[in-house]
Amino acid sequence: MAGVQDQLEIKFRLTDGSDIGPKTFAAATSVATLKESILTQWPKEKENGPRTVKDVKLISAGKILENNRTLGECQSPLCDIPGGVTTMHVIVQPSSLDKEKKSTSQSKQNKCVCVIL
Repeated sequence: MAGVQDQLEIKFRLTDGSDIGPKTFAAATSVATLKESILTQWPKEKENGPRTVKDVKLISAGKILENNRTLGECQSPLCDIPGGVTTMHVIVQPSSLDKEKKSTSQSKQNKCVCVIL
């Protein structure tokens, strides 16, 4: 029975409502490994897909999961039903270079000049 509890069935819900999975993972699987799995399974027809693990955030039971944690450490006793499928939400955020480009272009556009006569 312990072997069954060491396995978790997870599906990843994308922002458009579509899913990747469900797929079974060991409780010892790291969050970073989950993100790598998402990168390899990301639908090719979807625009703005993640490029690296750093571009992906996983949310489960309202908490953002940290890369160095395992699934077993992230389990919520209130939300995870033994033998059920756990849904994790996937958020894609642009890499820091993209953010810097956007903030630089926005700061140039949003300059305000006051003229006193």
